[in-house]
Amino acid sequence: MTHMHVAGSIHADATSAAPVWLRKPDDANRLADGLWSSTATRADDGCLRIGGLTADELVRQCGSPVYVIDEVDFRDRARTWRDAFEGWSVYYAGKSFLCADVARWIDSEGLCLDVSSHGELVVALRAGFDPARIALHGNNKSDEVLRLALTRGVGRIVVDSADEIGRLERLTTELGVRAQVLIRVTTGVEAHTHEYIATAHEDQKFGFSISGGQALVAMVRCYGSPTIDLRGIHSHIGSQIFDTNGFEVAARRTLRLMSQFKEATRVTLPELDLGGGFGIAYTTDDTPAPVDELARDLEGIVDHECRAFGLERPHLSVEPGRTISGPSGTALYTVGTTKYVEVGGGQTRRYISVDGGMSDNIRPALYAAEYSAVLANRASDAPVELSRVVGLHCEGGDILVRNVFLPGDVAPGDLLAVPASGAYSRSMASNYNYTPRPAVVSVRDGKVSTLIRRETLDDLLALDGGLSGE
Repeated sequence: MTHMHVAGSIHADATSAAPVWLRKPDDANRLADGLWSSTATRADDGCLRIGGLTADELVRQCGSPVYVIDEVDFRDRARTWRDAFEGWSVYYAGKSFLCADVARWIDSEGLCLDVSSHGELVVALRAGFDPARIALHGNNKSDEVLRLALTRGVGRIVVDSADEIGRLERLTTELGVRAQVLIRVTTGVEAHTHEYIATAHEDQKFGFSISGGQALVAMVRCYGSPTIDLRGIHSHIGSQIFDTNGFEVAARRTLRLMSQFKEATRVTLPELDLGGGFGIAYTTDDTPAPVDELARDLEGIVDHECRAFGLERPHLSVEPGRTISGPSGTALYTVGTTKYVEVGGGQTRRYISVDGGMSDNIRPALYAAEYSAVLANRASDAPVELSRVVGLHCEGGDILVRNVFLPGDVAPGDLLAVPASGAYSRSMASNYNYTPRPAVVSVRDGKVSTLIRRETLDDLLALDGGLSGE
């Protein structure tokens, strides 16, 4: 029997050329359409500029690596969702990226907020976000977080299990309050995305199965509870999805479930949350639909299915996260080394190592996610070369950008910018290899504000009982 190391799949294409979708750019200094935040441009000297500040200015002020959030772009995207889905409740998915100032931006732009952990809920509450406009998710909510949500008046608790229903009944009785809930269901939709971010197929951890009858049982139980108010159904089919086909199937199955519930109880549930998961462009191969087109399609889907089942149209909710925070963020890195590696067949690959890696963006290692990158601190007229941008961690799979054409003169000390880094980068970051997490800053009109400060080694060592004196 032949055994392959788990990293084998990473290196399986080592001798191949660029992927079919990746085109050699005519001008390596041009910023590809659709990948960058709205204020991102090239300055006269060729340096990338975001929010009125160049990449080298940002690194001088904030250090490297650093996540840069374009506040104007972020707010514009939030308003675009709010306006396109007029009459809906639009919940920003805090798991994509959340901090106190982002919560305040979302609040001021008129969006609601969904959180999926105790920590995210505390951030939202301490930022002053109205708890009535918060939805709490999670497949394993503790008594502590449920008690906090109930006492602070969180608007919606998305129930994920029969155990959770029992905990809610006990806590609401103890506290003398009522819980406003949505039932999280799995619709059996196979979203066309990576297995780890597809969340509506049957064999996974979230929600109650529709096909197995669990969902209807849970709904009837909540409806009969003296301290729980069943408001409706919640569905989420996955992430990084580019069309509405999966949502059509999910809407049909959730509305059929609403119809079955009405037959059993003679009650029409007032709410349906279709979740989020809408995709963005990480590379030139990605083609996300415009938000207004998504809104029109989803409106039509729900209206059609409501007519088919003879239901009044419920109040609808949607949960964009990545589509707001993702394109608004850019990661800046400093090049440390470059080298050429023989990969067989007379071919070589150029590796460009930067001062970040899988600790600040785990998605390429976890999902084989693709990203783009550009030389950010200057223009270059050198011929481009197919390159691989890698991190500093002690892992062969520590790859940030698997394939990208970059100028052949990229050298130590240069800056690289990775667009579409605002979602699921800092929020999924770790301290692997005792690496402090980068700062997150916002830029607007030539000014920098710290959203989350840079961690230091002292921060990490303070947690070590053998070093902190505890």
